[in-house]
Amino acid sequence: MKRWHIKQIIGVLLSLLVFAVYYSPMVQDIVKFPSELEMSEGQYQVIPFRLPMEVKIQADDKNVLKINGQSLEEAIIEQKVDSPLIIQPQQQGSAALQFRLFGIIPIKDMSVRVVSPVKVLPGGQAIGVTLYTEGALVVGVSEFRGEDGLMHHPANDSGLMPGDIIEKANNTIIKDADHLAEIVNSINGSPVKLDILRNDKHISLSIKPVKDMEEHKYKLGIWVRDSTAGVGTMTFYEPNNRIYGALGHPITDMDTGTLLSIKNGEIVHSEVIAVKEGKKGKPGELQGVFLNDEERIGNIEANTEYGIFGHIYADSIVTNRLYKEPIPVALQSEIKEGPASILATVDDQGVKAYDVRIVSVNRQSRPNGKSLVVEITDPTLLKLTGGIVQGMSGSPIIQNGKLVGAVTHVFINDPKRGYGVFAKWMLEEIGIETDDEAVSPYKEAVGM
Repeated sequence: MKRWHIKQIIGVLLSLLVFAVYYSPMVQDIVKFPSELEMSEGQYQVIPFRLPMEVKIQADDKNVLKINGQSLEEAIIEQKVDSPLIIQPQQQGSAALQFRLFGIIPIKDMSVRVVSPVKVLPGGQAIGVTLYTEGALVVGVSEFRGEDGLMHHPANDSGLMPGDIIEKANNTIIKDADHLAEIVNSINGSPVKLDILRNDKHISLSIKPVKDMEEHKYKLGIWVRDSTAGVGTMTFYEPNNRIYGALGHPITDMDTGTLLSIKNGEIVHSEVIAVKEGKKGKPGELQGVFLNDEERIGNIEANTEYGIFGHIYADSIVTNRLYKEPIPVALQSEIKEGPASILATVDDQGVKAYDVRIVSVNRQSRPNGKSLVVEITDPTLLKLTGGIVQGMSGSPIIQNGKLVGAVTHVFINDPKRGYGVFAKWMLEEIGIETDDEAVSPYKEAVGM
């Protein structure tokens, strides 16, 4: 019995030891390392060790990687204490790495994928954005006095809500807000069937128009909008496919926060005429004017969580005197905390580079708009704008000669800082792998 107790105590002690070692900072540094590592040729990754580790490697092609300067002829590498593991990509392909503490305890599985770097021309140009939505967006509901002298609220009675996109009325596709008003007034007060899009779901409802006492028109008790416009910044131009990306965040309706479903739109050259300096609690703003139709740059084909995208009309339209040739898009593993720069247009002198610091990098396995935190450090830019201001959304972030991402949002209480999104996520939105507010409306909501 005594011997059994001794074995039990030894077993508990060993379990506690393993538990303590596994959750030690030395092991957790490896556990927290990304499970998927994307690298390009010419890059390398150093993984430090402070405990004995065995690394088992599986690869279809032994020439994909070198580990510590050696090819993958050996399936298992014994890693010594205080000796880093150096991973060097050699050619496109993939490999799987399995880390075992003392060669026994599984610590982490990691896949390494070697890819060819994607190259793009960085932007920084101020652009004017004009966008027309599919259907009519409900931005508000209201009540009004009908010809019977009573107050009516048809929208509330039918269940119509702000944020709803009216796509059809009586099975007719809605072209714009004026078209919806025409249909409502053509049926002389009869109920109208509306097909709407609400939170990505299609639903139908019936609403009975009421004639307004003052305007003598049939109304639904809603305010709608079908277009928006504003100033932003181009992030990149991919010359092989003539595709651009801009803003880094979606265009949403300023009243409802709804991501606008686009029918069509264009980007044009914009001239910055003034800057409203950003201060704590009060975001600043670039004030710009759109140039004439001859200055059209391209169309808008997609409005997504990670920016707007479309095709450029001609290569000659997009110029950047700072970068004559495309530069590589940085992989997550290449992005480091520290000095970087952004390209932006904040006056009439065109695109300029300004110093920033990448404060933190959020390693992400799936797209998310809060990939980076950046801080403006350039004294010239701070003097001009106070930090990040509305209109700078999309400003490309460059580090070590590679496009890292785009500035997307400003911190309201610290305008020197803001979020950025990885360029990788923007490119994947267009099928290429590798608080700044929404633009303000130029067309007022229409009541009906």
